[in-house]
Amino acid sequence: MVTTPEIPAAARAKYEPVIGLEVHVQLLTATKIFCSCSTRFGNPPNTNVCPVCLGLPGALPVLNRQAVEFAVLAAMALNCRINETSIFARKNYFYPDLPKGYQISQYDKPLAEFGWIEIPTSGSAKKIGITRLHLEEDAGKSLHEGFADSADKTAIDLNRSGVPLIEIVSEPDIASPDEAYEYLTRLKEIILYTGVSDCNMEEGSLRCDANVSVRPRGQKELGTKTEIKNVNSFRFIRDALEYEIDRQAGVLESGGKITQETRLYNANEGKTYSMRSKEEAHDYRYFPDPDLLPLVVDEQSLAEIRRTLPELPEARRKRMVADYGITDYDAQVLTATKTLADEFESAAKAAKNPKRVANLVQSELMGRLRAKGLEIEHSPISMKGVAMSADLVESGAISGKMLKDLYDLCFDRNLDFPSIYEKEKPQQITDSSAIEKIIDEVIAANPKQAEQYRAGKKTVAGFFVGQVMKASKGQANPQLVNELLAKKLDS
Repeated sequence: MVTTPEIPAAARAKYEPVIGLEVHVQLLTATKIFCSCSTRFGNPPNTNVCPVCLGLPGALPVLNRQAVEFAVLAAMALNCRINETSIFARKNYFYPDLPKGYQISQYDKPLAEFGWIEIPTSGSAKKIGITRLHLEEDAGKSLHEGFADSADKTAIDLNRSGVPLIEIVSEPDIASPDEAYEYLTRLKEIILYTGVSDCNMEEGSLRCDANVSVRPRGQKELGTKTEIKNVNSFRFIRDALEYEIDRQAGVLESGGKITQETRLYNANEGKTYSMRSKEEAHDYRYFPDPDLLPLVVDEQSLAEIRRTLPELPEARRKRMVADYGITDYDAQVLTATKTLADEFESAAKAAKNPKRVANLVQSELMGRLRAKGLEIEHSPISMKGVAMSADLVESGAISGKMLKDLYDLCFDRNLDFPSIYEKEKPQQITDSSAIEKIIDEVIAANPKQAEQYRAGKKTVAGFFVGQVMKASKGQANPQLVNELLAKKLDS
């Protein structure tokens, strides 16, 4: 829960936030950006290292071609202009987990620039600009816990040192914490569709730093910004921004000045705390790395990479609405991941009614997956099974109640729908005479409710439908039940 400083609403309304986000995305390569060490997560500390990523004297970096191709693919998906020539630079600073004393990154000549992402806002859409997308290497990791003899010790794990990253820097176009959340959601979605990263925040594959300032509404000049680092979920980033915006507004209202600094967010307390003063670009003493040639991505290479660019989420939503007659909301839900969208399209193409497939995925399948804490990839019911179940309901072979029961059995037994259906073989009763017999018995057993219906209380019909379905063990055709029941009660 976010805890915001106590400032009057009128005072808060006097200020507007300006937000920019810096997102680091680990590329899904097997080896590091400048050496052949593994990028595998979770290996014992300091086992995925060599003279290059340890920064030993005389070791020379060699650029990973796949890292470049992945970075270019991501830049294309984010509508960036790819620069034919970009330069690797040394970003100089001291930190215990930075073995060389500098980080190889890109500065004034990045790989890509001038991109954008479109996010939904109230009733419309808004473009958030992307200033730059550049390649760089990751640093190592400081470990402050796990020592039995002292709480003051720190260990260094350099397995991450040299892991390939892209840094995606937004323009300060984001005007609220909610817009920041939407931007990050869309960015992650696009990156996942390209396949260049798994975006696993728990493993550090996607990390975000937020820059935020406030200024009096209508003022053109930007306020003094603070940077919020090391936030490990989009929800916490939104909460941290809400707190920080109110904190800065409170400082200004009391006559104080904002300090340019880096702050950490404590999710348990819902507050940000000062970590250190914020460096300026000149503090890093950037200069071109003498061990690396300029990176040249020519037109032929761009064309080859562009051919691997998949259909992206927004374009896919529009096409699916047109192809399958589903709603915009359906398309939004069904394209949440590329796997889900692929699975749905496979089922929709095989089914008689794609809209019914969409409804079943959302109402029956996704609800059960959420209850079990499962992702779509681990669903016992395949999309082929969803398509089969949709066709059975469409043809009247099974009722909606039967389908729910069969889905429950699929999840209980961890078996796909075709297998469960073949074992259970429920048959819907479509014989009018058989259903009439059940209706007669139900009416006879409930004379009081029958009199209420005939006295004008038509809502009692729902009671009778439920009793008939119960007596038929859910096998009576619901449409026939409603038709025959109305005739019997009205006669």
